[in-house]
Amino acid sequence: MEVRTNGAPAEAPEQATIRIAAAGDIHVSDANAEATETAFREIDGTVDLILLAGDLTTLGERSQAEVLARICEPVETPIFAVLGNHDWHSGCRDALVDTVEDAGVRVLDPGCATRYVNGVELGIVGAKGFVGGFPGSHLPDFGEPSLREVYAETGEEVEALDEGLRAVAACPFRIVLLHYAPTIDTLRGEPEAIWSFLGTDRLAAPIIEHQPDLVLHGHAHAGSFEGDLAGVPVFNVSVPVIGRDFWVFELSGAARHPAEIH
Repeated sequence: MEVRTNGAPAEAPEQATIRIAAAGDIHVSDANAEATETAFREIDGTVDLILLAGDLTTLGERSQAEVLARICEPVETPIFAVLGNHDWHSGCRDALVDTVEDAGVRVLDPGCATRYVNGVELGIVGAKGFVGGFPGSHLPDFGEPSLREVYAETGEEVEALDEGLRAVAACPFRIVLLHYAPTIDTLRGEPEAIWSFLGTDRLAAPIIEHQPDLVLHGHAHAGSFEGDLAGVPVFNVSVPVIGRDFWVFELSGAARHPAEIH
């Protein structure tokens, strides 16, 4: 991965606007294929990008990835995605990624991508993230090897997030796409006893340092929609969307914070 080191992001022209549709935890299977296809068909062409915040499938099976691929293949709007814990469940990660990427979906697991949208360069940094907890409930780098492996895996996700944000540092617009939550703000509504399994504030450090324009995550279905990390807006797009299947955001060169489109 090429890392840019030329400082702060360029200023986006005030007239530059990017519309983003986002959803988390779509859990595609044969059972919901028709409804999912309808949602993609209706959003296609109305936004500039579609972002999927993990749990693309129900059980991570290749057959479910094939269902999603059939749905996404005719979609003309560019689609970027990260994986979630469900997508790893069946041990078919590589086949799943290959299947949906053959249909045109760019999977960042982890990774980053840049794309010119409406004449302005957008950087997207994606990672699954992982567990680890928050102040008062952090999993330690101590004790049994299996526990330390969990800590180390989270560390790898944090490093990938930092590296990706450095790589897109010069982009006027920058988005972070995760599955696990980087803040407790968007976990409120979930039982506090399980917060350690829904994310970790270790993911917050590179976000706070690099100050992207928007952070999207999934996983916390009963959590809150909106949070904040040192001024960076964070949205939990796994929260059910009333009356539609995607959340739609607008990034504008004239405004630091994204507007949610109703």
